[in-house]
Amino acid sequence: MRALLVVNPVATTTSVRTREVLTHALASDLKLEVAATEHRGHARELARRAAEDESVDIVIALGGDGTANEVVNGLLHHGPDPERLPRLAVLPGGSTNVFARALGLPNDAVEATGALLDALHTGSERTIGLGLASGTPGSRDAEVPGRWFTFCAGLGFDAGVIGRVERQRARGKRSTHALYVRQGLRAFARHPHGERGPITLLRPGHDPVEELVLSIVCNTAPWTFFGNRPVYAAPRASFDTALDVMAISKLSSPGLTRYVTQLLMSSPERGPQGKHVVSLHDETEFTLQSQVPLPFQLDGDHLGVRTSVTFTGVRRALRVIV
Repeated sequence: MRALLVVNPVATTTSVRTREVLTHALASDLKLEVAATEHRGHARELARRAAEDESVDIVIALGGDGTANEVVNGLLHHGPDPERLPRLAVLPGGSTNVFARALGLPNDAVEATGALLDALHTGSERTIGLGLASGTPGSRDAEVPGRWFTFCAGLGFDAGVIGRVERQRARGKRSTHALYVRQGLRAFARHPHGERGPITLLRPGHDPVEELVLSIVCNTAPWTFFGNRPVYAAPRASFDTALDVMAISKLSSPGLTRYVTQLLMSSPERGPQGKHVVSLHDETEFTLQSQVPLPFQLDGDHLGVRTSVTFTGVRRALRVIV
């Protein structure tokens, strides 16, 4: 069985020695080719070539959620075709590894490699749904290329926090949960409290949902992890359904405290609640549009600002070894 291992050499939680151990273990069971990424977007290029090479059976992403996202987008460059495309495997090497953990993998790269080898021996795999974010026809972002995401997207406040974190990382700061908390508080301090939100949610056949401040799109649950604690913004989201949305129409100081508490105490049965919370489940297509350009993120990767994004939930998009 031929496999391509796409390695992010600067992944947060794997050392050179660890990567060598994982590579040796995988090579004992697979005809393995190893490719280290050299720049942003390289993992996508490598996975696209593998998808176009009919002799590659598996593409393994070793890195964080950004690496996994790039590999997924490379595999789906020509669109979803689960029966034809190589299967995907993910080994966690980032600071949070939401996608790998949502698939049920251990958060340790060595343990996850053992689980992957066991899954290969038993033929354990599943076909998962994914989200696709595209430019909205007729909007200023109409020509923005579509991009797949594995677990979440966001337009507004949460994407702004991610953008602030990425700027701090570019200055040499380490990606930690404390860094996210600090940047979240600083972003909130600059947020115009009590004002109407600029985001409108549009769905075919439904009335618009207007004046939203924050919008989170989930393809699975949990939405993220705070250390070892799973955080559920949309508890019913699943790789087996389309997309879920959790949005907030007002973000005051008391409201922020309430929602943060609810998120930290969330569970597979209960997420954020309240009169300013909008929750939608299993939505196949909808659009988030804003009166002003807002920060946008996919799978924890800040992608600049957008005024309109159309989301599509695609069931059974890709086979994954688990």
